Amino acid sequence: MTPDELADIYRDLHEHPELSYEEVRTAGVVASQLTDLGFTVTTGVGGTGVVGVLENGDGPTVVLRADMDALPVAEDTGLPYASTATVVSEDGARVPVMHACGHDVHVTCLLGACSQLADDRGEWSGTIVAVFQQGEERAGARRMIDAGLVDLIPNPTVVLGQHVAPLPAGLIGLAAGPAFAASDQVTVVMRGRGSHGSRPEASIDPIVMAAAVVMRLQTIVSREVSPVDEPAVVTVGQIFGGQKENIISDSATLKINVRTYSEDVRERVLAAIARIARGEAIASGATEEPIVEVSEESFPVLVNDADAVERTVPALAASGAMVVDPGPVSGSEDVGMISDALGVPIVYWLLGGLDPAEFVGASSVDEIKARIADLPANHSPEFAPVIEPTLTNGVAALVAAAREWLG
Repeated sequence: MTPDELADIYRDLHEHPELSYEEVRTAGVVASQLTDLGFTVTTGVGGTGVVGVLENGDGPTVVLRADMDALPVAEDTGLPYASTATVVSEDGARVPVMHACGHDVHVTCLLGACSQLADDRGEWSGTIVAVFQQGEERAGARRMIDAGLVDLIPNPTVVLGQHVAPLPAGLIGLAAGPAFAASDQVTVVMRGRGSHGSRPEASIDPIVMAAAVVMRLQTIVSREVSPVDEPAVVTVGQIFGGQKENIISDSATLKINVRTYSEDVRERVLAAIARIARGEAIASGATEEPIVEVSEESFPVLVNDADAVERTVPALAASGAMVVDPGPVSGSEDVGMISDALGVPIVYWLLGGLDPAEFVGASSVDEIKARIADLPANHSPEFAPVIEPTLTNGVAALVAAAREWLG
């Protein structure tokens, strides 16, 4: 594929985003392209997942993965190919849809890499398995695994992939060890007793309880996680309850996100959330314990294999990228579930996607970081990776890494 063809695919995907598990159109584009390239294609893996296999003689099996889903975000980039899509969500509300996390970049780059590897079959041997995963924002890798993904990948050697990030295009960030945080979604329902707003003495106010829980949750990281342990993040992303200003409701709900880098810290943080919720219910005289549920859509920590990273870095550098170690990032990724299920190492890196012109004159790492802090990042309605050189760099990185592991 030419750069212009890839750019057209990218703009099309960006303009037509689809939420998790609804990536029907995107999967169709992927399957059509892979078929034209000579891949054996399996669709509907775990829902809308697509797996393409290209066998080219004896040699290792390299798994390349990209995710396909978008987010319920109203785009505000001003791009001529900006999304104006809206859909009715699972809860019945009409929501906007945008590729605010950059998964359209991932799909396009992997299609470009598949094209180049298919064209260059005389220069390598082995098997390429391209996994286009649905529902990454909701731990969709688990559904593909449960649907038999492992059976579609014979004798795998390594899993490779990348995530576009608010870094200058031309830069790759790759850290060995725990590289992306585990992410747990926790729902807490505080249960009180409803009443008229004029008779608070007849109520056990769950909104007051929830407010107290929010404040107390802030002490978990500051007072219950050692400052020399791995970092942790506890974020209350949603809080809702009540029907009207003069009604004291009988319940209030908190939606909490937890990021950790070790199982020990994860267990301590989750236990603290449950303890704090129960403690506040007791202190408020609630007659029912709160409901505390950890979602099945939680992600484990992604651990890049140190030996595999050491082997892959020179190939990435040879592709023309500047490779740096950013250390662990607090973002999360479910691709580690795939490598764990396959029992093979993973190498997963950050791909710079910001316009290099934004960094002209930056003379130090600190200055680059300062400029990044002022630019839109993933999940922002203004996040807009520059098409070039991001796509060219992303294709080159995937091809170089794959070729390093192939015969």
